[in-house]
Amino acid sequence: MKKMIFVASPPACGKTRLSKRLANALDHVVYLDKDTLIPLSHQIFKVAGEECNRSSDFFEEHIRNYEYEAILALGFEALRYADTVLINAPFTREIRDPEYIKGLREKLAEYDAKLCAIWIVTDVEVCKARMMKRNSDRDTWKMANWDEYVKRINFNIPEDLYLEGQPDSLLLYYNSNDDLADASFARILPILNGD
Repeated sequence: MKKMIFVASPPACGKTRLSKRLANALDHVVYLDKDTLIPLSHQIFKVAGEECNRSSDFFEEHIRNYEYEAILALGFEALRYADTVLINAPFTREIRDPEYIKGLREKLAEYDAKLCAIWIVTDVEVCKARMMKRNSDRDTWKMANWDEYVKRINFNIPEDLYLEGQPDSLLLYYNSNDDLADASFARILPILNGD
């Protein structure tokens, strides 16, 4: 059966590192990163005369959901030709919306595919330190307004994603340090490979 793998978590939990590691380890995988769409978002900000702020109301209303729509459209197109599509994106709201997930699973079934979600579990303070280290423009508002930002973010495991009898429906990747990350990778890779 084909798979669409979501690597999801709040920002700076380690999605990109894990996604690239999995993309190298899995066979015949199409790797898609939502951050690839950021140049388009920057152009929308520019044309609209808005400050480039991915935490703004403008971003929420005019950009955010369209980025997800675009990356999923690319993912479904890739499933026509590949058995595994891995999408690196936060999906922080989507994976907690039962109707959204139900609709996504129904659409995947049309492609003879299933959803495999990997949720990255990382301590909040570790995320903050990583965000400071990466020093990205997309985090400027978050770092300047950390307390307000972190109140908006749900770090809890989205347990409703788990389906009885489908162990790869929700996989947890613990990533607060390298030892935890390596142990998690060694545990989840065979499950994704169907071993």
